[in-house]
Amino acid sequence: MDIRELLMKDIMIMDLKASTKAEAIDEMVHQYYVKGIIDDEEVYKKDILAREAESTTGMGDGIAIPHAHDKAVKKPAVLFARSQKGIDYDAMDGQPSHLFFMIAAPEGGDNTHLQALAALSQVLMNPDVVKDLKAATTPDRVQDIFAKAVAEKEAQNKAEEEKEAQAATNSDRPYIVAVTACPNGIAHTYMAEEALKKQAAAMGVDIKVETNGSEGIKHRLTVDEISRAVGVVVAADKKVEMARFNGKPLVNKAVSAAIKNPESLLSSVLDGNAATFHAAEDDSSSSSASDGSIGGNIYKQLMNGISHMLPFVIGGGILMAISFLVEQYLGGDKSAAFIFLNNTGSMAFAFMVPVLAAYIAEAIADTPALMPGFVGGFMATVYTGSYGGAYIANVMSNAKSAAGFLGGIAAGFIAGYIMLGLKKLAAGLPKSVEGMKPMLIYPILGLLFIALIMYYIINPIFSTLNVWITSFLNNMGTGNTVLLSLILAGMMSIDMGGPFNKAAYVFASGAFANDPKSTAAAGLMAAVMVGGMVPPFATAIGTVFFKNKFTEDERRAGISNWILGFSFITEGAIPFATADPGRVIPSCIVGSAVGGALVGLWHVGVPAPHGGFWVAALATNIWGYIGAVVIGSIVAAVILGFWKKPVKE
Repeated sequence: MDIRELLMKDIMIMDLKASTKAEAIDEMVHQYYVKGIIDDEEVYKKDILAREAESTTGMGDGIAIPHAHDKAVKKPAVLFARSQKGIDYDAMDGQPSHLFFMIAAPEGGDNTHLQALAALSQVLMNPDVVKDLKAATTPDRVQDIFAKAVAEKEAQNKAEEEKEAQAATNSDRPYIVAVTACPNGIAHTYMAEEALKKQAAAMGVDIKVETNGSEGIKHRLTVDEISRAVGVVVAADKKVEMARFNGKPLVNKAVSAAIKNPESLLSSVLDGNAATFHAAEDDSSSSSASDGSIGGNIYKQLMNGISHMLPFVIGGGILMAISFLVEQYLGGDKSAAFIFLNNTGSMAFAFMVPVLAAYIAEAIADTPALMPGFVGGFMATVYTGSYGGAYIANVMSNAKSAAGFLGGIAAGFIAGYIMLGLKKLAAGLPKSVEGMKPMLIYPILGLLFIALIMYYIINPIFSTLNVWITSFLNNMGTGNTVLLSLILAGMMSIDMGGPFNKAAYVFASGAFANDPKSTAAAGLMAAVMVGGMVPPFATAIGTVFFKNKFTEDERRAGISNWILGFSFITEGAIPFATADPGRVIPSCIVGSAVGGALVGLWHVGVPAPHGGFWVAALATNIWGYIGAVVIGSIVAAVILGFWKKPVKE
């Protein structure tokens, strides 16, 4: 595909009016919508913002490449936009961005447009091309610059491939192999490839780079190439095949590191500072390295478990909740409909804690940790009070609670780190027993250790803790109930789907999982549901009654937020919070907290883990439930409406 077919003249913005990152994204997304490239601004923009949340697309040197690969895109395109004054786009080098390339890639279809996008990304690493683009004044000139640069780059790539093939066998220069990958695989993957190649040439090093992009794996590394290489560079933000690098010096960084400082990565290999990579034979698909903090890693591991658990919670929980509705209104607890719905929901719910624990463990130590994590999670759902003898038996004589949700979380982390320890201990075994590791050593010892720890330590401790928590919740006075509901509901609006939001939801759903029929647990679920419904409703109300405070795009988004709020999808407010976090987030926190306090004051309970107003019929105080949402949303909307400044279209 000719790059000019993607880089269309009629969609270019030669003088971008935006002064902030959020405004720039809005202006470019709206241009796509007006020109018919996308058919849903909100869907495409949501994916653009999600990509920005993973890591900035402000590449430095004045360039930004926001991109999304989704169903809203009707045909592939690249929107070129230029800002004369520059925009703070959170660029890697901290400098303003002047040139913008917003990439729209459709789902499905052939790979010709992906190949063209890869070529575009590569030529942007050429400083002469960037210099010419900054001086261009017409769309025709922009097209000509790219057409020429891409043609030259394709010829250069062909020559380099021939050179790489020869270097792999004949060259006396140092030889390094590399892998680049990013979640979308549209731009960063290929820019990292280009940066590594240019730096290797400058350092007198031969290199071959495998790319894991949207069009699949290109330039796949062979066994011979890996064997000959002095070391490996992996610049990836998603899972890549790692076991093949066993025993090689390896540097594992985020893809942005290869774009920003490729010399550091290559030098680490050449100077002997790269650690030797060790992988068990079953490690066929290990994750890329994390550069985050310990707390960040723990959060990602927990979220891996929660994301796999949620379908069991929502599907099973709502079917159980509907069964209670049938019990109450349509024939009692002996009816066939009640028995079927309740049993089906209960069976799904029974997998909740085991799945949570299994995928926390898997995030830590990959597939070998899955089985011990699953068994540890299952043990957390079964009461065992062996440790502590008479003391534990006495404490739990009236309520033999299992370790439950908290015990399942502990089981997941313990199983994951047990497996990491086993892998390190087994690393020194003779190669003749390599095949025994995944088939015998890991499953048997992993199961034995997790069973001992769960039976004698975790279950007794967390069983007792669960009894105390349940007792506290069931015996809370009105004042404590109001305060706890206020806090949980307010947390739902702090980051609208982030760690605070998830922490509040996990706390409530954990209490609900331990005892789905508990009045206190139903109250906590009502609090987080109300807290999560307020932000989308508040922004929807604000766009109706304070129209001059919102852009045209925001007013359109406000329409969809009525449905998102009704369905308990807090993320509908994220575009508003991104554009004006200093006003939107505090307003929503106050509104959610007010709604949560009313839940506690009016003794509202919702025996379902999700659903918003779709499950309102299940509420113990339906008018209190609706009233808490309405009042909280109005409070947030009024604060936001008076606080925000009028906008100029």
